[in-house]
Amino acid sequence: MIVRSIQTKIRSCLSRYPAVALVGSRQSGKTTLARLLSNSYFDMEQETDRLKLDLEWDNIVGSQRLVVLDEVQTHPDIFPRLRGAIDGDRKRFGRFLLLGSISPRLMTQVSESLAGRLSVVELTPLLLEELDAETAGDRLWLCGGYPDGGVLGDRAYPDWQRNYLSLLAQRDLPNWGFPARGRTTERLLRMLATNHGCEWNASQIGKSLGLSYHTVNHYLDYLEDAFLIRRLLPFHANIRKRLVKRPKVYWRDSGLLHATLNVADRDGLLNQSWVGASWEGYVIEQILGLLNTLEKVFNAWYLRTSDQKEIDLILEFGAELWAIEIKLTTAPSPADFKKINETADLINADKRVLVTRNREFVESDTQIACDLPGFVEYLSRL
Repeated sequence: MIVRSIQTKIRSCLSRYPAVALVGSRQSGKTTLARLLSNSYFDMEQETDRLKLDLEWDNIVGSQRLVVLDEVQTHPDIFPRLRGAIDGDRKRFGRFLLLGSISPRLMTQVSESLAGRLSVVELTPLLLEELDAETAGDRLWLCGGYPDGGVLGDRAYPDWQRNYLSLLAQRDLPNWGFPARGRTTERLLRMLATNHGCEWNASQIGKSLGLSYHTVNHYLDYLEDAFLIRRLLPFHANIRKRLVKRPKVYWRDSGLLHATLNVADRDGLLNQSWVGASWEGYVIEQILGLLNTLEKVFNAWYLRTSDQKEIDLILEFGAELWAIEIKLTTAPSPADFKKINETADLINADKRVLVTRNREFVESDTQIACDLPGFVEYLSRL
């Protein structure tokens, strides 16, 4: 059994709030994790579970057990009852764990009924720190982090990923209110895959789909809220150079990206012209996912100037700025650090990090050079 790092954060939030909403994409492991935390479990998509919860409501909410309500956004009538139960004993924490696969609908219901009464925690697919980095590193990059998607050693990839996206496009996303038809959604996902790691150009994508840029932006908002896409915003600072103002768009799970682009195996991945962008997005997602589990308060951006100076990832921890450059190489050169330092100097970054495939960990007062497992371990010690 894989121990999910987010457990510590969930338990911490349950000790301070009456309820916790555990959100994340379908099949990321929410139900499995919730069942480890409590055996008082109800699937709100199942009529029998809804009936049992209704008939035994007083006994269930009156017990000392943590009550798990899965896919809670499918049964909005439960939210007023939850609010009433919580308000009846506001000093009692750790009562309800609410699971949801899509953020917009759940968060709308939460904001209307449970504001101030719960904490929201996001569960990502499996992270590198939760696996054996020596054996699972490249497999995690190729297959992505979904537990059933092949990362644990079976041969599910890439069929599992293709079926997953097909069901999302044809069934789940429309059921959640996504307005596009399934075929349009599949075309949009392919375009997002070919634009992975690029600046977002809604007009260009919309023209290819025969849609307005307003519509395409609305679709992207929805896919981002459904935990499929990450939009990394540009950093703004008062420097002498003109800055790019468009966000960059990444697929959050590298396995879904690779399956969409018909990559069958590691060799096929390494032969792609866009392999560097894939590696960049994978590393960014691992870093941000880890910081989320560690309950770090941070902001994340990228920076690109009009003359093509760039920082792949900027992290802000309070008053401290970190500039992170990601490079798919096993032999970083002094020129690589010179490049990142020149750009990091523009924003007076406190720490400069070069993440490559070189296993040697080198650290000075302001600089770090290491591979991804080394940087993950470094962040975990903070």
